[in-house]
Amino acid sequence: MSRPNVSIIGPGRAGLTLGYALLRAGAASSLTYFGRRPEPPNHPIFDDDDVEYVYGLSPLPRRTAAVFLAIPDAVVSDLAIALAEQGGSPEGCVAFHLSGVLATDVLTPLHEVGYSVGSFHILQAFAHPVTSAARLPGSFVAVTGEPGATAMGRAFCSDLGCPVLSVPESRRPSYHAAAVMASNFLPALLDVARRALVAGGVDADEALPALLPLVRGTLANIEEVGLEASITGPLARGDIDTVGLHLRALQGDDRTLYARLGMELARLLQGHLDEDLRRSVLARLQASLDN
Repeated sequence: MSRPNVSIIGPGRAGLTLGYALLRAGAASSLTYFGRRPEPPNHPIFDDDDVEYVYGLSPLPRRTAAVFLAIPDAVVSDLAIALAEQGGSPEGCVAFHLSGVLATDVLTPLHEVGYSVGSFHILQAFAHPVTSAARLPGSFVAVTGEPGATAMGRAFCSDLGCPVLSVPESRRPSYHAAAVMASNFLPALLDVARRALVAGGVDADEALPALLPLVRGTLANIEEVGLEASITGPLARGDIDTVGLHLRALQGDDRTLYARLGMELARLLQGHLDEDLRRSVLARLQASLDN
C-alpha cells in the first residue's frame, strides 16, 4: 500500500517529533516542512532524502495527502487563513491542527477551499524533538473532525502504534486541562519537593536525582496496581502525627499545596482506609488551610 505525502507547517518540537515518528514508522513516503527561518533546524530528519525544507509559506506539493499545522494555538486561526489564501486544497488533502484545546472550526477557512479538516492531539510531552519520537508508540491520540480527516488520522495512529481517543469538541478544554495537570504540573510539584528536600539538609545538586527514582517507582506502581492501591505513606496509614509534622515543617504556599493535595489523596482513599482515620486526616489538613 502506498504511503501518503505529508506536509508539516512548523518545524518545532511537536512538528519534528511527529514527522520523525511518521518517517520511522513508514507512515509517510515523504515529508515537506515549512518554516519561518531560512535554514532548517538542526535535526537528523533533514538528512533524509525524502524530507524537504521550505522557507516561508507557499502552496503545498501537489500530491500532499495530509498537512499538519504544528504551531502554537494562538496562531492556528491566522495560519489557516494564510494557507487557504495559497489556493485550493490538493486533491483529497486533509488538514490537521495539533492543539488539544481548539475545536476544528478554527480550520474553517481550509474547509472552504476543499480540505477535510480535523485535529490530531498526541497525549505525550515533546521535550526533545529526537528522543520524544520513540515515546509515541503506546501514547493516546485524540482524533476528531470530518470523516475523511478522522479516517486518515486513525490510519496514522495505527501506523504509529497509538490508541485513539474520541473527545467531543465541546469538552476539549476539560480534556486538555487533564493533560496539563498530569504532565505540565509534575515539574512544579517536583520543584516544591526538591525545595523541601534541600530544607531537610540534602545537597541541592542531589535533591532532584534522589527524587526521580521515587517518581519512577510510583508511576510503575500505578501502572501495575492502579491509583488507589499504589498509595503509600502516612496518609495511606492514617498517620496524623506525621502529617502534622510535615505541615509544621513546610511554609506558606508549599504547606497549602501539601494540604490541598493531601485532601485529594484522602478522598481517593475512601473505602481503602478506616473511615474515622480518614476523616481525622481530612480535618487536620483542613485546619491547616483555615489557619
